[in-house]
Amino acid sequence: MTFQVWGWRKEDAPRVLAWVPDARGVSGEAPPCAARAMKDPIAVERANLLNMAKLSIKGLIESALSFGRTLDSDYPPLQQFFVVMEHCLKHGLKVRKSFLSYNKTIWGPLELVEKLYPEAEEIGASVRDLPGLKTPLGRARAWLRLALMQKKMADYLRCLIIQRDLLSEFYEYHALMMEEEGTVIVGLLVGLNVIDANLCVKGEDLDSQVGVIDFSMYLKNEEDIGNKESTKYPFPSRNVQIAAILDQKNYVEELNRQLNSTVSSLHSRVDSLEKSNTKLIEELAIAKNNIIKLQEENHQLRNENKLILMKTQQHLEVTKVDTETELQTYKHSRQGLDEMYNDARRQLRDESQLRQDVENELSVQVSMKHEIELAMKLLEKDIHEKQDTLIGLRQQLEEVKAINIEMYQKLQGSEDGLKEKNEIIARLEEKTNKLTTAMRQLEQRLQQAEKAQVEAEDEDEKYRQECFSKSDSLQKQISQKEKQLVQLETDLKIEKEWRQTLQEDLQKEKDTLSHLRHETQQIISLKKEFLNLQDENQQLKKIYHEQEQALQELGNKLSESKLKIEDIKEANKAMQGQVWLKDKEATHCKLCEKEFSLSKRKHHCRNCGEIFCNACSDNELPLPSSPKPVRVCDSCHALLIQRCSSNLP
Repeated sequence: MTFQVWGWRKEDAPRVLAWVPDARGVSGEAPPCAARAMKDPIAVERANLLNMAKLSIKGLIESALSFGRTLDSDYPPLQQFFVVMEHCLKHGLKVRKSFLSYNKTIWGPLELVEKLYPEAEEIGASVRDLPGLKTPLGRARAWLRLALMQKKMADYLRCLIIQRDLLSEFYEYHALMMEEEGTVIVGLLVGLNVIDANLCVKGEDLDSQVGVIDFSMYLKNEEDIGNKESTKYPFPSRNVQIAAILDQKNYVEELNRQLNSTVSSLHSRVDSLEKSNTKLIEELAIAKNNIIKLQEENHQLRNENKLILMKTQQHLEVTKVDTETELQTYKHSRQGLDEMYNDARRQLRDESQLRQDVENELSVQVSMKHEIELAMKLLEKDIHEKQDTLIGLRQQLEEVKAINIEMYQKLQGSEDGLKEKNEIIARLEEKTNKLTTAMRQLEQRLQQAEKAQVEAEDEDEKYRQECFSKSDSLQKQISQKEKQLVQLETDLKIEKEWRQTLQEDLQKEKDTLSHLRHETQQIISLKKEFLNLQDENQQLKKIYHEQEQALQELGNKLSESKLKIEDIKEANKAMQGQVWLKDKEATHCKLCEKEFSLSKRKHHCRNCGEIFCNACSDNELPLPSSPKPVRVCDSCHALLIQRCSSNLP
């Protein structure tokens, strides 16, 4: 059975450890990337890290397959793989400045995987929920272990390498993750999907682990390489041996570089310790000078105390004589004092009565205040109800206005009709006038006809017949026009009644409007009174808050002064009674009284100076002498915590 991991097979496993891609190929000519690596030291670092990653991954796969079961966290090749991966991810990291120090961790780029690969959110959440992890480096180590257990480390890192714009925020342009070597390492990580690992992340102390590569696992002698090659291949080639030697040389160079970096960091630490030591020596000298000054002051105070004792003895003798005379005067003045006492007692009674009266007035005022608040609430309710009624009245007004508009339109229509009817009546009146004039003319003609009746009876009869016919037609017309007049008069009466009803409705609406205006004026006056009451209430609240703030400030000042007095007392006690016990003087623990031995070590309490065992002094707290947390015994720890809790507001 064979499986390929980027061109590598299981049958070639013994041969792979001795073969590492060298700067030279099989033909002996140096490729262009190797020529650049020889010139650029950063390229050399990248090549060395790539070779180490290849060796660690292939060695881990070989040993895991030969091991034949799931790997634990104590498995050495697995530990070395994580160390190599940590070095590869750290290569070319940008230094991020924070408020207190410089930060350079690989947790920042690994957090980006959650945004790019949604399945990685579970790993990020579980890493953040781990209780023992405090540093970003520890979280990154836990993330690598969980990704290996999920068999998705290659997928996660491939997402990172694809997004080089995002990686440029964390890495320099020449970093391993920004170059082709990073893609090669991600391709090699695909082979780790064959491995089953069961790692306990909670129990490990991932924050304080030292990431140093153990090259002894990968360095091979020529005899071992030759033996392995002879067992697998009966005819060993010279190129393989040269490649193994050059590979070992590269690893030794990388080891030397790491050792140089550790030596430089140790030198910087030594320099910082020397500086702190000189500062401590200067502080010691200052403290010694202060002690000498305090001793001189103590001698001066003792001399002054002796002089004061002499003076007090002389003063006592003088005061004895004075007291005898004062006793006599006291007896005489006591009677006067008794009288004064009685007067003061009377005044006290009067003042107590006044105070009771004032308290009663205060209670009355408080009750009045409550009543005012209740009245304010009732006023608010009334205002809300009146606002609702106002809204309803406004709606009614709008409806009335609409009705008025409709009535006004009808009035205009009726007035137009009236005008037309008046014009018709005027026309009818003109016609009646014409008819009356015609009747008069006819009567005159009749009179003339009667006079001329005798003369022309034939003509008169004809004329009468014509007149009768004409009069009949005229009477018919007059009767028709009278009927039209009666109809017009009835229409006028109806319109007058309709107009009167409209005028009555208008007067009623005007009355309601005046009533509403009166109510709105009352509401405005009530609002003004309510606003005045609110202003008075706010002023009273402001006075109350100012008094409370003044009382709180006085309480804070009193607590601060008490704390300062306690700190001064404790400092004086510490200066007077604190003694740093020597190791020879203590044979037993002061609390548990167990005897010290090689397993039960001695520890000083930095607060009281006594010696305790580790179980009785495994607490750490910051003290006035040192801002950093230092070792403190259980009793001092309890006292200091009680004091801190009492100091808190």
